[in-house]
Amino acid sequence: MALLSRIRSSASLLRHLTPSPQIRSLSSASSILSPDSKTPLTSKQKSKTALSLLKSEKDPARILEICRAASLTPDCHIDRLAFSAAVNNLSEQKHFSDVTNLVDEFIENLKTERFAAHAIVLYAQANMLDHSLRIFSDLEKFEIQRTVKSLNALLFACLVAKDYKEAKRVYIEIPKMYKIEPDLETYDRMIKVFCESGSASSSYSIVAEMERKGIKPTSSTFGLMIAGFYTEDKKEDVGKVLSMMKERGVSVGVSTHNIRIQSLCKRKRSAEAKALLDGMLSSGMKPNAVTYGHLIHGFCNEGDFDEAKKLFKGMVNRGCKPDSECYFTFIYYLCKGGDFETALSVCKESMEKNWVPSFGIMKSLVNGLAKDSKVEEAKELIAQVKEKFTRNVELWNEVEAALPQ
Repeated sequence: MALLSRIRSSASLLRHLTPSPQIRSLSSASSILSPDSKTPLTSKQKSKTALSLLKSEKDPARILEICRAASLTPDCHIDRLAFSAAVNNLSEQKHFSDVTNLVDEFIENLKTERFAAHAIVLYAQANMLDHSLRIFSDLEKFEIQRTVKSLNALLFACLVAKDYKEAKRVYIEIPKMYKIEPDLETYDRMIKVFCESGSASSSYSIVAEMERKGIKPTSSTFGLMIAGFYTEDKKEDVGKVLSMMKERGVSVGVSTHNIRIQSLCKRKRSAEAKALLDGMLSSGMKPNAVTYGHLIHGFCNEGDFDEAKKLFKGMVNRGCKPDSECYFTFIYYLCKGGDFETALSVCKESMEKNWVPSFGIMKSLVNGLAKDSKVEEAKELIAQVKEKFTRNVELWNEVEAALPQ
């Protein structure tokens, strides 16, 4: 009952969740989000602009102002991203009271469990798990029915906060306390809890419980276990899980291979991961961009840029198109390894697809080209970036001014 005691001892959030009197007009919102705009922004434009601004804004008052002006709502995916960006920025600077103001103000219309679930997770992002617990406890006050959805949100909040002890308490106590029946997502979350906390072997008991209750484990369930056992260097258990999948008729497909390849690459065993790729190809299984992305990252991280280049070329030759993350990772490591010529070539290819790496990666490439006496190429690259992104023009002007004349 430790969890119940903790929940009841916390002050209620009800006083924080009263409607805010702050209402912004369309013209006011546009002046905050886009001062140069002469016409009111649409709802979608406000959301996109807010997300863009919140990614770099550090002033807490300004963060709150941007969120209010955009009229963010947890119903919209891009708005949820904006909420997360705002909470992350505020919590990184330890402005926890502002996090409370932000979340409470914009979850003031708690009318659905979906809204509540989002608030629970947002607080965990700020490492304010006690607030997550209080919202879960106070759902009846908002006339919201508590179901497995909010239970799963609370477990996810514990994962976000890396409070595995609390997650285990929630899993044991909450279903009994509120008569909630766990579902597949609940069990998968608990497997992740055990694997992240170094107790991957406990996941076997979760699978056993699932099957007793008639819930079939999926490839994702087993994938979590595989990743956990690789982290703990338990190769025999990886084999055991693969056997369990086959016994239950669960396909050992590309996604499972990707988990294995990523796990091996994280442990700097990219050669073993490459052997898995070769096995996939010989069996007729078609790898995807994620497969190659993990391998390219792995070999680059181990300093084997030649193998990474072969893989990048090989994936293209096999008709597998690199995604933006693959391009950005490859460019980053090529710069880190000093191969600015190849990095420039890959970067141009990426930019042709309108995928432009971050300012940090691009700055590294530009400075690297300059050091290799390719100042004109560096300036040309800066011009292309400035044309696409006017927001960082001043920063790029500074970078260009520092280049050799």
